[in-house]
Amino acid sequence: MSLFKARDWWSATLGEGEEFDQGCLCVGDVDNSGTEHDKVVVGSYMGMLRIFSPHANKTSEGALVEALLLEVQLQNAIIQVEVGKFVSCSDLLHLAVLHPRKLSVFSVSGTAGNVEHGDQYQLKLVYEHNLQRTACNMTYGTFGGVTGHHSLCIQSMDGMLMFFEQDSYTFGRFLPGFLIPGPLVYNSRTDSFLTVSSARQLESYKYETLAVATEAESRQDPDLPLKTGGKRLTPDWTFVLGEQALDLCVPSLSHYSSFIFILGERNLYCLRDSGQIRFMKKLEFNPSSFLPYASVTDGTTNLLLGNHTNMLLVYQDVTLKWAAQLPFVPVSIRVANFPEIKGVVISLSSDGHLLCSYMGTDPSFFSTPKVDAREADYEQVDAEMKTLQKFIREATRTQDILAKTDAEEDLIVTVAVSSSMDSPSQALIQDIDGLTVPSVTVQLKVKARCVVQSSKMTVGIQPPLAVTQETFVLEPMGAGSSTVVAFSAFLNGRYPAADLTGDITVSFSLPTGVPRVLQSKFSLPLALVCVPTSPAKTTKFKITVDTNQPPVNLNSIFPEFSAKSEDKDGNSLAFQFLSGAKVTVVASKTSQRYRIQSDCFEDMWLVLKELVQRFDKHFSKLGVKDFKKSFSGPLPMQEYFLSVDHHFQLRVSAQQYQDLLSERAVQFRAIQRRLLTRFKDKTPAPLQNLDTLLDATYSQVRHNSHSSA
Repeated sequence: MSLFKARDWWSATLGEGEEFDQGCLCVGDVDNSGTEHDKVVVGSYMGMLRIFSPHANKTSEGALVEALLLEVQLQNAIIQVEVGKFVSCSDLLHLAVLHPRKLSVFSVSGTAGNVEHGDQYQLKLVYEHNLQRTACNMTYGTFGGVTGHHSLCIQSMDGMLMFFEQDSYTFGRFLPGFLIPGPLVYNSRTDSFLTVSSARQLESYKYETLAVATEAESRQDPDLPLKTGGKRLTPDWTFVLGEQALDLCVPSLSHYSSFIFILGERNLYCLRDSGQIRFMKKLEFNPSSFLPYASVTDGTTNLLLGNHTNMLLVYQDVTLKWAAQLPFVPVSIRVANFPEIKGVVISLSSDGHLLCSYMGTDPSFFSTPKVDAREADYEQVDAEMKTLQKFIREATRTQDILAKTDAEEDLIVTVAVSSSMDSPSQALIQDIDGLTVPSVTVQLKVKARCVVQSSKMTVGIQPPLAVTQETFVLEPMGAGSSTVVAFSAFLNGRYPAADLTGDITVSFSLPTGVPRVLQSKFSLPLALVCVPTSPAKTTKFKITVDTNQPPVNLNSIFPEFSAKSEDKDGNSLAFQFLSGAKVTVVASKTSQRYRIQSDCFEDMWLVLKELVQRFDKHFSKLGVKDFKKSFSGPLPMQEYFLSVDHHFQLRVSAQQYQDLLSERAVQFRAIQRRLLTRFKDKTPAPLQNLDTLLDATYSQVRHNSHSSA
């Protein structure tokens, strides 16, 4: 037997033709025996509920009957089973069974037998709830910080969270923006619920927020006003995953901190309970299930991970510690303690193969005989302790994988954007519609506080903005040394820019080999994408911004545009985008309002954003702490949708031109092949107007190329 194969301790095959999934397996002392030994509870989609108490090396048919404590056929399919304190005024554990339209809570009791058949177990219904909506999954915990018993939360297929406190229904809430249900878990430390929405992001909702939100009698349009009292439900924080989650888990490892584990389709994520990422592991296989559990090493967490290649992997954070072969693909994994052995891995397949296994070699039951006590040499013990502590410090310093947040960064990046445009311009497009395209120099200074190796700098900027050089490879730097690099940024497209900010990412390695990444941001001047022009009096679109401070001279807010401004009083200022429309900013003389107007709705965004940012800096320098800006009018949704529709039509037209261009190119190459065949033929033959067809096709290809561009 291979060393890297899961050792079979006990196994069973459950029924024929039955199906099982993620929530069909749980472990716990469901019969309240008081021995703290777990029982294995399995439910199937065919409605069969089974409870096992496995024994060592008993896999025969007779031994399977001995391990089977209870087998009951329920009327409905079993979606999920959980063990907890679900009955009020009772500290005993009960079994919660979730059906598509019903929630049932049972008590499992055993009676000692007086004959050879052994103990007898009974399943008694304590209470049940008939559900108005089809259930998907459930979770349980001490909702609201109530101790002594567990409450239940069920997620329906249409996005409603239904809360039950023992035998009574508490309330229900609809999740915002719901499309399809995702995994659901409860974090007891923060008293919040976690789920992954159809937007492929992790969302956290506090129980208090859910309790005071709008009552979910029926799903309402989020754009309509609330019909009942309460607040609109919004998540406390979100984390974008970019992929669908297979499972969520929040293991109870400490009262002081908790970690959130998300198993995605291609990645494994670990987050702190505040939503900050702790680590991420890219998986090179298709995972099927996972289970985090406590580690013997402080600050780390172990987890079991099953995949579709019948492998059971053991990770310590992101490090693979062990791999074992399973006889099937596990859809659910649990860890249980039995009288003969502790820490048994229980895995369940989709077709009903239940396996209790352990990893490694067979355990040795040899006990070391006692030796005569000898007096300890305390000097030798002290010297050995100092040596071991030295080894531990070295290992901690050289084998640290995750970057720690230090008081001082190992590398300092300083970004300086030139206040004047380059002369001559470094832009690839020299002019757009008769306007010269400028460029601006950005200087980066990198200073090292320690020895830095393998440094690489990357500049990221959103199109149509571009830079002369995106990647820089830096020489190794010693402590206190610095390096200066520079590049130019410019407009490289015939459409307006949406953002003037850029990112600087520096990746480097310390002498110990630990990789580090440092990020910094910079902002480009507005004069890079527009020039001053005369204000427009009549426009199609207008937006008014209200403030609580007296009007400000616009020439002082935009000094780089004031020299060529026609309004010397500073009440109006106009910007002509190099590849867009004209945008005018008008300050009211009598009120504290500013109007931004243009014939193009989307072009107003960049000027509006720049205006608000410069207002914040201006009043912050003046010492005004209560400066407020607001938009009191109705949201211009109609104009926004018109811009979206126009953009969509442009994309459709571009695709049509691309398809037509592809057809004409195929036709052009076919005509070329026929002409080449005619020219190579030894016997001259008439061209049959192929040359005319070639010229016409070439003209169509050129026309379609310009249209698609």
